[in-house]
Amino acid sequence: MIQELFKAFILIFIAEMGDKTQILAMAFATKFPVRKVLMGIFIGSLLNHGLAVLFGNYLSTLIPISTLQIIGGLAFIGFALWTLQADDEEEEENIKYKFGPIFTVSMAFFIGELGDKTQLTAITLATEGTFPILILTGTVLGMVLTGGIGILIGKKIGDKIPEITIKIIASSVFMIFGIIKLYQNLPREYVTPSNSILFVTIIVLVGGIMLKSIIINKRLGNESVLKRHSRDLYQYYQEAKENIEEICLGVDECVTCQGEACPIGITKTLIHNGLTEKKEINHKKSYTKDKQFKKQYDKEKVSETLKVTIKYLRKLPCPNQYQNIHEIRKKLEMILFDKCIEDFNDWKEYEKLLIALDEDNVTQIF
Repeated sequence: MIQELFKAFILIFIAEMGDKTQILAMAFATKFPVRKVLMGIFIGSLLNHGLAVLFGNYLSTLIPISTLQIIGGLAFIGFALWTLQADDEEEEENIKYKFGPIFTVSMAFFIGELGDKTQLTAITLATEGTFPILILTGTVLGMVLTGGIGILIGKKIGDKIPEITIKIIASSVFMIFGIIKLYQNLPREYVTPSNSILFVTIIVLVGGIMLKSIIINKRLGNESVLKRHSRDLYQYYQEAKENIEEICLGVDECVTCQGEACPIGITKTLIHNGLTEKKEINHKKSYTKDKQFKKQYDKEKVSETLKVTIKYLRKLPCPNQYQNIHEIRKKLEMILFDKCIEDFNDWKEYEKLLIALDEDNVTQIF
């Protein structure tokens, strides 16, 4: 009984390591509180895998178990090869954040996993299992944990992600399960030395070709989506941190540091939070704008920092992603224009709104 839960958990956990769902988790965690993101992953995965387990359990009443086991074995081998597929392009997530964090994340994960290998894995496990509830529990726990690790990877590990190692381990686990299933359930007349050699040869050739594409991509400098996303985010925060340190007037000008009562002070806190995953600050607190925002900051350096911030944000498929970075953007706008742009639907609209604030300085930013 516990074996079914553990097996489901391990398979889903390994299958999702380095997958697009971790990128989603990381992106959502910068927009919403981590606990709400994880709750959304839990609900979305529960719905998605619940359907998969119900379907798989229903199939087991229609088709002989031995046949399902053979199909399952072939499916696991397919998943093993699928796992070795190179991730060349980032999937754009055009998600509109208008239904609240938990609902948004839930729907993203529910839709994103439809037809994915994890849903198919859940179906396969359900066709052979005796306790579908435990299988569902294991698959959902695997999704939540990989989502949590995705957030950790994005904020703390970055370039140290061993992509090829993860893919090989995941592929090997699926392959082992698949071979065991086929060996145990295929009619003995098919399990011959010649057939086994032919099978192994095909698997090695196909797997070798797919693995070669990953190695070539790595040598050519084509990073995984997750690594590129993590690196870009980290580099942005580091560059912003250096610029803000130069903009800060220091105690020579301010006498004493005003901390979060100062636009530069609160921007430092936002950057620190982005680099260390600290608890979010209250973005809506009041500031002494008349004094703090009109200090003699280096406007050219502030414009440069805003330009870097917008450049990073424009890489993202949804303009309203990354609340922490948008708060940095707003503080920089307040210093430059005495006003900030709260919300916008796309970057064309943002540029128009910015021109309305200060047409002369916009050319330095775009």
